[in-house]
Amino acid sequence: MPNTILILIVLALGVIGFVLGRQRAMASAGGNSRNLHSLPSYYGYNVACATTLPAMGLLILWLLVQPLIINSSVSGLVSDQASEEGASLDLIMSDVRRVADGLDTAVETGVLTEEEVEALDAEQDDIRDLLAGVGFALGSDVTPSTLEAAKSYRAMNEVGDTWKSVFVIATALTGLLVSWRMTNKDFRARNVVEQGVLAILIFAASIAILTTLGIVLSLIFNTMEFFRLYPASEFFFGLSWNPSFSGRGGGSELGILPLLWGTLYISLIALIVAVPIGLFAAIYLSEYASKPVRSVAKPLLEVLAGIPTIVYGLFALLTVGPLLVEVFGQKGFLGVDWMSGGTAVMTAGLVMGIMLIPFVSSLSDDIINAVPQSMRDGSLGLGATHSETVRQVILPAALPGIVGAILLAASRAIGETMIVVLGAGAAARLSMNPFEAMTTVTAKIVSQLTGDSDFSSPEALVAFALGITLFVITLGLNIFALYIVRKYREQYE
Repeated sequence: MPNTILILIVLALGVIGFVLGRQRAMASAGGNSRNLHSLPSYYGYNVACATTLPAMGLLILWLLVQPLIINSSVSGLVSDQASEEGASLDLIMSDVRRVADGLDTAVETGVLTEEEVEALDAEQDDIRDLLAGVGFALGSDVTPSTLEAAKSYRAMNEVGDTWKSVFVIATALTGLLVSWRMTNKDFRARNVVEQGVLAILIFAASIAILTTLGIVLSLIFNTMEFFRLYPASEFFFGLSWNPSFSGRGGGSELGILPLLWGTLYISLIALIVAVPIGLFAAIYLSEYASKPVRSVAKPLLEVLAGIPTIVYGLFALLTVGPLLVEVFGQKGFLGVDWMSGGTAVMTAGLVMGIMLIPFVSSLSDDIINAVPQSMRDGSLGLGATHSETVRQVILPAALPGIVGAILLAASRAIGETMIVVLGAGAAARLSMNPFEAMTTVTAKIVSQLTGDSDFSSPEALVAFALGITLFVITLGLNIFALYIVRKYREQYE
C-alpha cells in the first residue's frame, strides 16, 4: 500500500475517533456538557491523537529502519562481486536499488509482469536497454548478481510494505479503541491533550537539536579521517592551495590560509558596503521617515532579502563585473590597468554588501526602535535637537545591539557561496589587491565535492575540514553577537 494512502487512512481514523470520542463523552454526561471535566472537543482530540500519533510514529520508524535492514540483508548477495571488482559495496548497492526501482516502474507501467520480472536473466536479456525504456539509465551492464540482488530487494520491500500497512493500521485501530473505552465524563481529557501537545513540542525541538548534532558529528568524524591522511599543521598553516586529483606533479597542497584570507577579505568589503548604507537606512526609517513613507520603504528594502543568492551571483557576473572592468580596467581610472577580469574580490564584495543591506537595516531598525521613548523625550526636553538626540542618546544606547547585528551580518557573509562562486573567481591566493580574483572556503567546498568524489582521498575529505573550520568561525561570531544583543535587551527590560 502506498504511504500516501496509508497516511490518509490513519487520518480518516483520527477524524472518526474525534467524532466517536466526543459523542461518548456527551453520552456519559447525559447530554449536558457542564457535567464533563473538560470541554467536549478535548475528548474528541484525545481519541484522535491516540489514534493518529502512535500510528504515525510507527510509520516514521518503519520507514527509517526497513531500508537499513533490507540493505544489510541484500548486501551479502553482492559482497563477492565487490571483492572481485575491487569496487565500493555502497556503489554496487546503489546500482541494485536503481535496478529494483526500474523493475518496479516497469511493472507499474505495464511493460513487464511480475512473472516476467522473475524470469529475467542478466546473461540472456538486455536489462540495461529494458530499464532505459522506462526512464532508468544505467552506467554499465547489469550483472547476474546485481539482478538477483535487485529481485531480492524488491521481494523484501514488498513484504516489508505489507507488514508496515498491517501494523500501522492495527496500531491506529488499537489506539482508537482503547482511548474510546477510556472516555467518560470524569476523564481528564484536557490534561492528557495538553501533555500530548507538550510532548509534540519537545519532540520538534529535539529534532532540531539532534539534526544539528548529527551535522556536527558527521563533520567531526570525516575531519578526523582527513587529518589521519593529511597533516593538520600543513592544513592550518599552509600558504598554498593546490589539490591534485590525478596524482601527477607531486602531492596535493591543501593549506587553508589562502581560502580564509579570500573569505575574510570579501566579507570585509561586503560589510564596508552594507553597514553604512543599512545603518543610515535604519536611522532614517526609525527616526525621520513618516508613517506612510516607512510603510512603503521598509517592505521595498526588505525585498532584497528575498532575492535568491544565485540571482545576486548572476548580477555580479553579468553586470557588476563588466562595469568594474570598464571603470578600473585598461585605460580606465587614472589610466592604470587596475582590473583585468570581471571576477574579483571587489565584484563579489560589492554584490554581497548589497545583499546584506536589508539584513543590517532590519536588525538595526528593530534595535533602534527598542530604545525607550522616555530617553528621546528626556533629551528633547533638555533642549537637544532631533539630530543631537539621535547622535548622542539613541545611537549610543543602541550601539551594543547594532554591533550584534553587524556580527550576525558578518557570519552571513562568511557563509555565502553562490555570489563568491560566480563573482570572485576560483584562484586561491594571498594578495592585497581587491581587483584580483580570489576564492573562499565555501567555494572550495563546492568544487571539492563536485562530480564523482572518492571519499577515501584527502582531496575530497578536505571539504569536511573546511566545513568544520567555517562552522567554528561562524558559530563563534553568532554566539558573540547574541551575547551582545541579549545584554543590550536586558538593559531596558
